[in-house]
Amino acid sequence: MLRTSLPRLSPLANASSAFEDLNIVPRLLMGPGPINADPRVLKAMSTQLLGQFDPQFRRMMRETMALYRAFFETRNDWTLVLDGTARAAIEMVMLSAIEPGQKVLVCSFGRFGQLLNEIAQRCGAEVRVLQAPWGTVFELAQIEVALKEFSPKLVAICQGDTSTTMLQPLEGLGELCHRYGAMLQVDATASCGGTPLPADAWQVDAVTAGLQKCLAGPSGAAPITLSDAMASTIYTRRHIEDGLRPANYVAGPGMRIASNYMDLAMVMDYWSDAGLNHHTEATTMLYGARECARIFVDEGLPHVYARHAAASRAVVAGLQAMQLKLYGDVAHKMPNVTGVYVPDGVNGDKLRAALLDDFNIEIGTSFGPLHGKVWRIGAMGYNARLDCVLQTLGALETVLAAEGHRFSRGAGVDAAYAAYKTEQS
Repeated sequence: MLRTSLPRLSPLANASSAFEDLNIVPRLLMGPGPINADPRVLKAMSTQLLGQFDPQFRRMMRETMALYRAFFETRNDWTLVLDGTARAAIEMVMLSAIEPGQKVLVCSFGRFGQLLNEIAQRCGAEVRVLQAPWGTVFELAQIEVALKEFSPKLVAICQGDTSTTMLQPLEGLGELCHRYGAMLQVDATASCGGTPLPADAWQVDAVTAGLQKCLAGPSGAAPITLSDAMASTIYTRRHIEDGLRPANYVAGPGMRIASNYMDLAMVMDYWSDAGLNHHTEATTMLYGARECARIFVDEGLPHVYARHAAASRAVVAGLQAMQLKLYGDVAHKMPNVTGVYVPDGVNGDKLRAALLDDFNIEIGTSFGPLHGKVWRIGAMGYNARLDCVLQTLGALETVLAAEGHRFSRGAGVDAAYAAYKTEQS
């Protein structure tokens, strides 16, 4: 029998700390996400629990659906929140829509495009990957060539990939996919709420998202919206568990979805008027998801997008004034995350540690070939504010100067402040 070496698991340094009151040191989270939650979301999540079939709770589920229809700019009936992280939503949609052997075209321009490929393979799909160099995005013509050659059932792509901080233009892509008989699934975890994604106007069949970035909530719940075509495709694979089946039950004509928990057709039955039991809803997370959407819709989509764009311009102005070079195709950067090269002679991880230890500010590194070469600085959700941007740039100036980077002290903060004031005027 082969012996498998398990990963190392260090013991708790101080065993008694597990019995102490939870008392964290507050951080300003200015990386690619998660970010600091809006206090109103945390307050909503402290609400007392309800039973999952309590009329109040079922009404709240309908309210949440309505709020996320406004968020996604859609009339899709099947707009709901899944229990699990954004990654779980990607997998649940793909596993439920694609049967083994069906074709999936993955358009990858970073680490999270690679994740889409991994998930599609695990679903048993026949996968082709269309790869763009990191730091760039696709032209529609490139995707059209692959559609003609491969004839996929599904095209999967990220709107924003935080590993490269690039934002893929999506307008016209849904229509293009439909022209060649494919549906379009978009992972908008990194971008939704920071930049427009009108699901109906852009003919996107499935959008999956998360709360922990521009929506200013915690990770653990995943808003999604499904077009009628996508919802119908999934529901043809409907299956009802033993113990819940009515006497006249007939299974859907499609292959049963391989996972019970990830069976989106069963989750649709749970959210429907039938209310068929599938799992016990994560009550506190639904409270939080509802409040995230309520705050967003109440502020107004144009205002939220403008707020993120203003924060982005200020971050860019500040970094450039500190003689730092932006990463990638700046014309296609995400508004809520900015990639910047670590300057020569500076230890990127050491500087990030100094920001965290001395200033309680977190920024991110990146993955794979960019690890240690690029910092990722986020200004999104509750933190897409002037004070957060200036505080971060001021601390970054201090630690950069301590590492010997040459620039005019104060230039970054001044440039960011001026960018904000110019915006206001």
